Amino acid sequence: MAKILLIEDEASIRRVLNKILTEESKDYEVTEAEDGLEGMELVKNEDFDLILCDIKMPKMDGVEVLEAVKKIKPEIPVVMISGHGDLDTAVNTMKIGAFDYISKPPDLNRLLNTVRNALDRKELVVENTRLKKKVSKNYEMIGESDAIHNIKDMIEKVAHTDARVLITGPNGTGKELVAHWLHQKSDRSKGPMIEVNCAAIPSELIESELFGHVKGAFTSANKDRAGKFEAANKGTIFLDEIGDMSLSAQAKVLRALQENRISRVGSDKDIKVDVRVVAATNKDLKKEIEENNFREDLYHRLAVILIEVPALKDRKDDIPLLVDYFSEKIAQEQGTNKKEFTADAIKVLKESEWRGNVRELRNVVERLFILGGKEISDEDVKLFGSRF
Repeated sequence: MAKILLIEDEASIRRVLNKILTEESKDYEVTEAEDGLEGMELVKNEDFDLILCDIKMPKMDGVEVLEAVKKIKPEIPVVMISGHGDLDTAVNTMKIGAFDYISKPPDLNRLLNTVRNALDRKELVVENTRLKKKVSKNYEMIGESDAIHNIKDMIEKVAHTDARVLITGPNGTGKELVAHWLHQKSDRSKGPMIEVNCAAIPSELIESELFGHVKGAFTSANKDRAGKFEAANKGTIFLDEIGDMSLSAQAKVLRALQENRISRVGSDKDIKVDVRVVAATNKDLKKEIEENNFREDLYHRLAVILIEVPALKDRKDDIPLLVDYFSEKIAQEQGTNKKEFTADAIKVLKESEWRGNVRELRNVVERLFILGGKEISDEDVKLFGSRF
C-alpha cells in the first residue's frame, strides 16, 4: 500500500484531496498534517512513498519542507500544492527537487496522473538504490593484466566527465562491470543508474520502455508511465546491447542525446532530461552501419569515448585471480568454506578455450565447487570442467 503524506493547512482542501485519493485507489493510505512542522515530524518518524505539500503555510512553508525532505529522505517525491498567486514559486520549487506541482482547486485527472507518475518514479528509485547496494559488492573488476589496468585508467580519466561512453567486447567479458564503475566513480554516483537490455525488449515495446507513454497511446496503455530516461534523470542510463535496438528507437535516442529532451509515446510534450548515456554492444557497429542496421550519426554521438573489454583468452594471466574471487563468492552464497584450486588445476583452466569468457569461467568454478573434492584438482577440472 502506497503511503501518502498530505501537508496542507486548509482543512477543506485536505478533505477534498484525501477523498479523491482514497476513493480512487484502495492502495493509497493518506496521512494528514496541518502545517510544515507537523509534516516534518511525521517524515522523520515514518516512511512515506509520496508527499503532497502546500506552499504557503504557517510555522514552516512548503519550500522549507521540500528542502528539508531532500536532505533527510531525498528518495521521496514531493508534489507541491500551489494557490493562484504561488505559481511562480511552484515552478521554482521544481528546480530544487519537487517532482511536480498541482494548482488549487485540484483538477481530478491532473492530481491522479501526477500521483501515479510520482509513485512510479519512487518505485524505480527505490529499486535502483537496492541494486546499487548490491552493485558495490558484486560488481568488481578483477585482474592485474595490462588490458584491465588500461580499462581502469581510462575509467579514472573519463568517469568524472559527462562524456558518453561506448563499451565493446564479446559476450561474457564484463561490459556491465565497466558501466557500473563509470557510474560509481562519477559525479552522478548519488543519482540513479538505470539499466536497459535492448536485446531483451521486443522492438514494439522498446520506445515505451525508454521514453514512457501516455494513457491510450496503445492498447495496453491504461495509464501514463514514465520511461527509463526519466527514471535516470540526474544519473546514468546504461543501454546494453544497443546494437539490437530498432532504427525507430535509435532515432529517438539520437534526439534525446542532441537536445536533452524526450517525449513519451503518444505525446507531443517535450520533457527535459539530464542523463549520462553509457552504451554497450557485442556487435561490430561499423559493420552494422554498412548494412543499414545502425545509424552512423548515433554511433558518433555514443562513441565519444570507446572502451574495449578483452576476451578472456587475451588476459589468461588473470584466471588465477578470477578463480580465487569466484570461489570465495560462491562459498559465501552457499554458506560453506572456500575451496582451493591446485596449481595443476589452475594450469588446466589457463590452457582451456574460453569462448564464453569470464561468465563461462564463473559457471565452471561453481560446477567444480559443487562436484569436485575438498581441494579442486586438475582431474576434477578435466572431469567436471567441460562446458558440454
